[in-house]
Amino acid sequence: MPKKKKKKTLKHRIIKFLSICTGAGLLFILLFFYSIKAGLFGSLPDDKVLNNIKNAQATEILDENDENIGFLYRSYRSNVGYNELPQHLIDALVATEDVRFFEHSGIDYRSLVRVIVKTVILQDRSAGGGSTLSQQLAKNLFPREYSHRIEIIVIKIKEAIIAKRLEEIYSKEELLTLYLNTVSFPDNTFGIEAASQTFFNKPVKALSLEESAILVGSLKATYTYNPRIFPENSFERRNVVLSQMEKYDKLSEEEYQKAVAKEIKLDYRPVKADQGIAPYFREQVRKELVKWADDYKKANGESVDIYGDGLKIHTTLNARMQRYAESAMKKHMQDLQKAFENNWGNLAPWKKKEVYEQYIKRSYHYKALKNQGKPDAEIVKILNEKKEMQVFDWSGSDVQTMSVIDSIQHSLKTLQSGFVAMDPKSGAIKTWIGGIDFEYFKYDHVKQSKRQVGSTFKPLVYMTALNNGVEPCDYFPARAVSYENLEGWKPTNSDDEDYTHINVSMQEALRKSMNTVSVKILEETGIPSVINLAKAVGIKSDLPEVASLALGTAELSMLELATAYSSFLNEGKASDPFFIEKITDASGKVLAEFKPENEYEKAFSDLNQEMILSMMQEVVNSGTASRLRWRYNLKNDIAGKTGTTQNNRDGWFVGLLPNLVTISWTGSDNGSIGFRSTSIGQGANSALPIFGLWMQQVNADQSLNQYSKSQFSPLSDKAERLMDCPPIKEDGFFKKLFTNPDKEKSKDFDKDGKEKKGLFKRIKKLFNKDG
Repeated sequence: MPKKKKKKTLKHRIIKFLSICTGAGLLFILLFFYSIKAGLFGSLPDDKVLNNIKNAQATEILDENDENIGFLYRSYRSNVGYNELPQHLIDALVATEDVRFFEHSGIDYRSLVRVIVKTVILQDRSAGGGSTLSQQLAKNLFPREYSHRIEIIVIKIKEAIIAKRLEEIYSKEELLTLYLNTVSFPDNTFGIEAASQTFFNKPVKALSLEESAILVGSLKATYTYNPRIFPENSFERRNVVLSQMEKYDKLSEEEYQKAVAKEIKLDYRPVKADQGIAPYFREQVRKELVKWADDYKKANGESVDIYGDGLKIHTTLNARMQRYAESAMKKHMQDLQKAFENNWGNLAPWKKKEVYEQYIKRSYHYKALKNQGKPDAEIVKILNEKKEMQVFDWSGSDVQTMSVIDSIQHSLKTLQSGFVAMDPKSGAIKTWIGGIDFEYFKYDHVKQSKRQVGSTFKPLVYMTALNNGVEPCDYFPARAVSYENLEGWKPTNSDDEDYTHINVSMQEALRKSMNTVSVKILEETGIPSVINLAKAVGIKSDLPEVASLALGTAELSMLELATAYSSFLNEGKASDPFFIEKITDASGKVLAEFKPENEYEKAFSDLNQEMILSMMQEVVNSGTASRLRWRYNLKNDIAGKTGTTQNNRDGWFVGLLPNLVTISWTGSDNGSIGFRSTSIGQGANSALPIFGLWMQQVNADQSLNQYSKSQFSPLSDKAERLMDCPPIKEDGFFKKLFTNPDKEKSKDFDKDGKEKKGLFKRIKKLFNKDG
């Protein structure tokens, strides 16, 4: 009897011990759970945070017609609403990731037990993760970091707590929308809309069943099941998703069989910040947004995040015109680059050591090797070693085998280009090309670069002359003159014709862009007067007070030139360029509007505007820009001016439509390298074709008729009378008789202008019925 009692006592003790251990374990688990909930292992987001969940969302840049032209983001993300999600997408997600999603309240205890037993205890990784969509959402919203097993247990419990709270705050539909807007898809795309646009080039609402299954399937492992990199893996995984849908009655047997038989077809359009149309323009938009954001505060006092607040930036750009401009630039520059290289041949300056050596010493590679203490001879040997490298090339093959020195020479010979179009009345930018390829060349030639503008400056000289009383029918000797007080400087004309006894009118001189006459008109007008007018029409750069100013030795940006020329189309008043109209938040609320104020006063009369535009139309009709008529077959009303700088370093063309200013430029970033011959390097050949090719496309687009069909107003009677004269007048008999054509004509240049006019000219002005 005592023995039996002893056994009973031992059994009770064991049971009691196990009960105590179980109770202690449960108590420990409860304490552990509540300690996590209380924040002892790190704070949890409170209800206020969970009620105001905000996903980082890419800022969208829109053109003047609200067409998307690009994004600003840290990671590409775009949000959608529940009503935009196709039912088959939701079915695919739930059937594959969380089949009891609509039944549980954040935690699927059946799956949790399976994970604890198989994954944690038995170390069987095939059991799956067991996390519900709500828990996965918690993980997406509050990313986890851990280094050992205890930490992952803490994090899993945190996610479960957050998931329960999310379920109490949001409906199932809202949770699904949040999940699909936050989850990561292949190729660093975040959110279903971004993935849909990237892999299928369509909005999420347009996804097919098979496309939805592909994207849902990729969630298991975004690299392994990336349909672009591993189409076979993606195909198999897609069919697993479809199988799950059929298993849970989301697809019929017939629908399932039809879907799994289809091949994967992608329309891959990666969204990258430096790709797409108008990258130079978008970079300028970004810079302006940074400045704006520094001063702007939200209603709650927080700063605005231009990369994650889902802003919408409404710009002035016209996407159609921009695409046409980029197409025209690429077509022309490929041909021009070939002609440029062929024309130089073996004499190419970029192959000369004295040219490229200075750039070698500025390179990162040279400086790094120099810092290692290597002698120059060894550095040069290393820099001459061939290897594969990525460089820009018009052929489309950007990976080439070359040395560092080869790549420097390649860069030196690469021609650059710029093109900008602007509304002359408002200053609204319509197109903006800052260079030939933003990925390789970040420098923006529209705004940052300042180059000599050549003969495009002449209309400002001529306008000043008109302001000062010179008339279109006043004649100037076309003969070259040597200016003694300018060290014998002797400007000549590019056509090399004999102008010994020839006098030309202002309009004829502008039509043929005659350097000799332009300098004489500057002398008649005075350098100070020209500079004053230039400042009055928006040129802010310093202008050289030299006679060569008439030939365009001033260095200006393309935007400055566009601003100045806008005055010719805007009743004598310049317009400053602008390109952002308004900024709205993701809900459409206007945060800022930008309405430019014209600060410029009228710089010249309507009559003078009429006459200068008429002269510039003749430049296009029969002058230096006439190839717009005979080569590009343009019938539009166009005024223009070509420009070429010394040694053919820069080519320019200003094209004016009645309601649009355009500026084209081409040249090398290295100012010492120009075209070998004027026939190739002149603005009419190097810059004008971009406008010509662009205008052909604009003409073919009926939506742009407001530009292509616009017409200049007919000349007033007074302007017509003042311009009614022969373009050329020869010297009289006696002047010819007493002029020695072999003797060089020389004189001093009067930079302040001729204040005293001859008696005959004063009498002529006095009795001129037009005043």
